[in-house]
Amino acid sequence: MKVRIDTDASAEEASATAAALARHAVEEVEVYIGDAAEPAVVHTGDQVGDAVPEDDIGPSEREIALIEEIARIEQGGPEKYKERLEDHGKLFVRDRLDLWFDDVLFEDGTFAEFDADDRLPADGLITGGAEFEGRTIHFMANDFTVKAGSMAEKGVEKFLRMQQRALDTGRPVLYLMDSSGGRIDQQTGFFANREGIGKYYYNHSMLSGRVPQICVLYGPCIAGAAYTPVFADFTVMVRDMSAMAIASPRMVEMVTGETIDMQDLGGPEVHTTQSGSADLIADDEEHARELVAKLISYLPDNCEASPPTTDTVPPTISPSTTDRVIPDHPNKGYDMHDLIDRVVDGESVLELQPSFGPEIITAFARIDGRPVGIVANQPAQRAGAIFPDAAEKAARFIWKCDAFEIPLLYLCDTPGFMAGSSVEQEAILEKGKKMIYATSSATVPKQCVVARKAYGAGIYAMSGPAYGPESTIGLPSGEIGIMGPEAAINAVYANKLDAIDDPEERAERERQLREEYREDIDIHRMASEMVIDEIVPPSSLREELANRFAFYETVEKDLPDKKHGTVL
Repeated sequence: MKVRIDTDASAEEASATAAALARHAVEEVEVYIGDAAEPAVVHTGDQVGDAVPEDDIGPSEREIALIEEIARIEQGGPEKYKERLEDHGKLFVRDRLDLWFDDVLFEDGTFAEFDADDRLPADGLITGGAEFEGRTIHFMANDFTVKAGSMAEKGVEKFLRMQQRALDTGRPVLYLMDSSGGRIDQQTGFFANREGIGKYYYNHSMLSGRVPQICVLYGPCIAGAAYTPVFADFTVMVRDMSAMAIASPRMVEMVTGETIDMQDLGGPEVHTTQSGSADLIADDEEHARELVAKLISYLPDNCEASPPTTDTVPPTISPSTTDRVIPDHPNKGYDMHDLIDRVVDGESVLELQPSFGPEIITAFARIDGRPVGIVANQPAQRAGAIFPDAAEKAARFIWKCDAFEIPLLYLCDTPGFMAGSSVEQEAILEKGKKMIYATSSATVPKQCVVARKAYGAGIYAMSGPAYGPESTIGLPSGEIGIMGPEAAINAVYANKLDAIDDPEERAERERQLREEYREDIDIHRMASEMVIDEIVPPSSLREELANRFAFYETVEKDLPDKKHGTVL
């Protein structure tokens, strides 16, 4: 346990404070004076129970009694529940806070339910302010040793106050969730009240786009508890530990007859590959912190602040080999990450939802130290065609980048939106509309790079010339057209080609038509007609983008005067 006391306190006062706390501590107590980096006194476990000096040095008896009360509350729930945490590889909530924060600046509501008949330390919920990676943030954390982290009246009040204060301060919010949901046997007073648990999601909605909301899941979060992670801007789930679902497996079986375990119902794999409700999977608690530390490094405190910048780092791979990444043939696959790694600062890429809608890459990165949001087609996945999940993923990401003033880089190499009965049933038009809407409405600086093919409405969704990018840049491998050469020739000349009896003559004529069409959609023709702004040598693409993002970083764009659009 770590305690910090006033700068003016003496060493004797520090010793007395440590002794008082150690009476009920199960570990050593460190007492720091003021802002000192090293403790003034360390009270080890074998000193627990030492008497407090009976003189006028140090805290009074009344203060000591309060310190002892706080120490008891901080021990959390019964020891048997702490042992269960170990069985699941989870940290006790106070140890979790020590892992996460450089310093917990303050807590609110420590004494919630202090006088309850049943022992409910802090009502199972800790809220306050903390320092994290040099930032000051609001936080909440469930204590699973208290009624399985369930939520009841006093804890709900603490949660709501924290959210409402975040609206006032404009600081990010971190939710460390490990909750079984609402306390059913105590629902009177917190379920449907004006200031009850339902207000969580109202406040989430008000905070949305105002400050970043980041959620980390440490356990099975059911029903009401599951809405916080899906309302958050970014959600991290811990492998083999966390899950979220609208109802528990027991309730699912009762309602539908389906027998299913929690991981198959709503585990990390489900929500990062199928539902798209989570962004990342952490291997353990330490990894979860690492992921969020990297994530928050791209985000401003709020919508009115600028994203944090860093020093420039050279790319992982030399930009001189950029053109070698892109095959000559438009239908040959390649990994778009190979292009990204030659354009952005080294080790700066954080890809979100890599397994959901993998035909599009959504990632944060830096170019010349400036954060950018990357939306890139992935030719290595189904030729980079835009499927419904990929369109929805991109729309959400674009919307979040725009909310927090993060410029957008579109890397276009797509045959367009996928066609067919299955994607129609999966709402390709509806979800494609969302992507186009997000791109249209984004007011942050946007750069569009036509890396290779830009066919059909794909060029619209990828912020082509009609969608207000600050620049549309082409690489020499680029093509822009309604469709690819093969499809175009089949659509326009199929009958004429079929009328040619000689197979060799037909093949030659088809080749000629294909070459003529390719010349018509070639990037040089697009540049000649001023459809695009510039063709750049691939080896200079990184420098070109760095210059353009720097040049346009102060650009301001206005949307038409209206309440809001109708596309969600």
